[in-house]
Amino acid sequence: MFSFLKKKPKPIHIVGTDEQLLINDIAVTFPTNYETLVSAFGEPSRTGKTKLSKSPVICWDNEGVYCSCGSYGNIFSFSLILSKKHELDLPPKNKFSGSILINNKEVQFNDFSKIKLPNYIVSKLTYKGQEEPYALSLGANLEDKKEIPKDKYILLPLAEEHIEFTDFGFKLAVIEELMYTQEILQPKFELYEFIEWYTEREIDIEEEGYEPIAEVTQFFRDIKIPKHMAPLLTEIYQDGGNDVYMNLLRFGSGSEDYWDIKSAADAKKFPNLKKATLCYAENAVFDEMIALGIDAESL
Repeated sequence: MFSFLKKKPKPIHIVGTDEQLLINDIAVTFPTNYETLVSAFGEPSRTGKTKLSKSPVICWDNEGVYCSCGSYGNIFSFSLILSKKHELDLPPKNKFSGSILINNKEVQFNDFSKIKLPNYIVSKLTYKGQEEPYALSLGANLEDKKEIPKDKYILLPLAEEHIEFTDFGFKLAVIEELMYTQEILQPKFELYEFIEWYTEREIDIEEEGYEPIAEVTQFFRDIKIPKHMAPLLTEIYQDGGNDVYMNLLRFGSGSEDYWDIKSAADAKKFPNLKKATLCYAENAVFDEMIALGIDAESL
């Protein structure tokens, strides 16, 4: 007769100071990567992709640890799961049972909302306004204040012709490539920096980050792409972890349809566009792109 024993979770001890974050004596800085987290938590029990956005996710079932990857494998945060009251894809089967010590003080899961340190932030994650957190997130301190040029996000008229878009979702896919991959479209938008720069009103990302923020969306609608950049676009690649979507919706689940491409008409303005990998697009868009000679496929 066979006896199947449940694998015991690896003890997880997280110790943080103002200067560094240690997980089982492994130093972790953000953005981090898969290899560093494997050194800290051990080999994950599962890796996969979210159902709709196909963003890569990593799961440590026994340890109750979960994270998703952004562009180029960057990992800006990981979550320690405390409750099943969430809608995560491929969540850990167990809850986190390790310990967290920040500046020699044990973190009690219910007596704080956020611990902000120079190099990282510990914060609660709640589902749809519930008071009980479903996880603690440890991640990059994107709120760290920097001196921001006063004119950084002021969009001035271009001295040359720009591309007129009919489909906002298509424009966002182009922005991802030109602003965040090729880094030729400026200014490069960073959500927390924009919020710090913006003076018309106070934007509370913790309250407003679960829905598109009007001023952020308007920035992407207003930014102009000069026509001389059109030949530089050879491929578009949509992924729920794309920088453009992470900046548009800080706490998105990847299942949103705000930026679905509804028409491929704008593709005609990019003569060298040959490939499109899509996860936010209506079904007809694939056929339209293929008819234009573009290799279009679903992520």
